[in-house]
Amino acid sequence: MAEKLWNRITKSHAVRFLLSAGAGFAVDIATFYLLYHNLFEQKTYGLLSYTIRNSTLSLSISFFLGVIVNFIMTRYLVFNQSKLQAYKQFIRFISVAAIGFFANLIVLKFMIQQLNVYPPLARIFTALSLFSASYFIHKLFSFNLSLRRQQHEIKPDHKSGN
Repeated sequence: MAEKLWNRITKSHAVRFLLSAGAGFAVDIATFYLLYHNLFEQKTYGLLSYTIRNSTLSLSISFFLGVIVNFIMTRYLVFNQSKLQAYKQFIRFISVAAIGFFANLIVLKFMIQQLNVYPPLARIFTALSLFSASYFIHKLFSFNLSLRRQQHEIKPDHKSGN
């Protein structure tokens, strides 16, 4: 019974994407927390001639690790019917992720600096705020799939009115 329910649930691309994004999210958040509290203990760091906050450094590393996990799971578990070559999928996925990174960075900085939200909690809110857009962008662009289901297309020999 549980296996039947699991199979029914995982037939949906959206549910499988939620699971793969959730795994990437878990890696991202856990890494962010560990880096923020254990590795980058100073508030700011000097890098070349720039001053970078510990939250920005933590986000840079954690986001990248989460994207890698998310790509692997999304490629093999969600959009595995894509005919695009893996390297093209990865380049597209990383391109979308780069835009997402800067969107996350802007929202994260705003929440931490303007709203005084605890950084690990702010990280969770920023990641969740971009989830829906991510699904559609990756489906259409990264994996080059239509929004229409191909299994419901009318067969060429189908005659209307019969």
